[in-house]
Amino acid sequence: MYQKTTLDNGLRIITANMPHTRSVSICIFVGVGSRYETDSQAGVSHFIEHLFFKGTPKRPTSRQISETIEGVGGIFNGGTDKELTLYWCKVARSHFPLALDVLADILLHSKFDPVDIERERQVIIEEIHMSNDSPIQRVNMLVDEILWPNHPLGCDIAGSKESVTAITRDMMLDYRANHYTPNNTVITIAGDIQHQEMVTAVSQALANWSNHQTRSGYLAYKERQARRLLIEVRDTEQVHLCLALPGLSLFDPRRFTLNLLNVILGEGMSSRLFAEIRDKLGLAYNIHSYIEHFLDSGSITVYAGVEPKNLLVAIKAILEQLAQLKEVIPDSELSKAKEFAKGHLLLRMEDSRSVAGWMGGQEILTGRILSVDQVISIIDAITADELNQLARELLVSSRLRLAVVGSTINNEPQEELLKL
Repeated sequence: MYQKTTLDNGLRIITANMPHTRSVSICIFVGVGSRYETDSQAGVSHFIEHLFFKGTPKRPTSRQISETIEGVGGIFNGGTDKELTLYWCKVARSHFPLALDVLADILLHSKFDPVDIERERQVIIEEIHMSNDSPIQRVNMLVDEILWPNHPLGCDIAGSKESVTAITRDMMLDYRANHYTPNNTVITIAGDIQHQEMVTAVSQALANWSNHQTRSGYLAYKERQARRLLIEVRDTEQVHLCLALPGLSLFDPRRFTLNLLNVILGEGMSSRLFAEIRDKLGLAYNIHSYIEHFLDSGSITVYAGVEPKNLLVAIKAILEQLAQLKEVIPDSELSKAKEFAKGHLLLRMEDSRSVAGWMGGQEILTGRILSVDQVISIIDAITADELNQLARELLVSSRLRLAVVGSTINNEPQEELLKL
């Protein structure tokens, strides 16, 4: 499925040949995100990502950078997560050299101009305000806070208004020098391309990039007892809730079993949560569950938005669905969930951007890339007993967390509700 070359400076180049597509996608993954930050640095990874698009000596303004890619019909963007940062571009095959030149230029030569820094600081503060004003985003932040208390994994990736205000240019440059090194970077390319041609092109574009400093590590997380309930009262039409439990790390082989359990619980319109909470009870328009896997931790979370008077009923109904996962799962439902998971994966792999992301995300975080066929084989081998055993292990009352944002009724949810 892919080929990999590691350059002398430690930079990993991974390619996938997709002869049927006319696009080429380039992804640059850097092994740093918000969990690598200290309290005083909160938001610096995200701030740096923004500034990479603000100008280089070759392309002095953000408009010149964007026009270079959009002028040939391409799309590009960046994103900061808790454990990685990504820069990507997708263009027609003939424009690959231009796309690589732009990405290499912003990676190595971004100016971090003081005027741009101050302007972007305000932009990021507005982004933080926007997230805080959104009850859906806010409740997801709050549940992270009680899943990973007093730890960077529980903090907003963008930081806070106070921390972003305090970040200096020198802090950003030091942080970049410490983490943005070739041996902490993976470049993936997918499309109608040949591996050696891509290795030569990347080597030339990043010929002068070397490792200057030793990379700092991250603060490990160990599960601890903390508060299980967090309520933020707001004047909203709906109450937004997240019910969550600690999950599994990226290195736990049972993560595929948990992913399949999540399909049964809350992915898609035929999931148990959708069928019960929306279709049967009519309690919510938006109801779903999702999984997160980190290097040493993870979570499973259920989100719902309901009318305030239905909050307690909805919580009880969701808890019932979680509890039922500990019972035997019928073969027909297991088979459907497997086909759902495999089908979604195969559909994703039709797009060059998804293929590049699939390779790079695994390599930068785990150092190992599972092929699509390997993952499908793992999914096919999962048994109902394995699902049942994992559900009984993870779905435990004492591990439940609940975050609520919105108008609350007199009988606000109490910890006594959190039982499976």
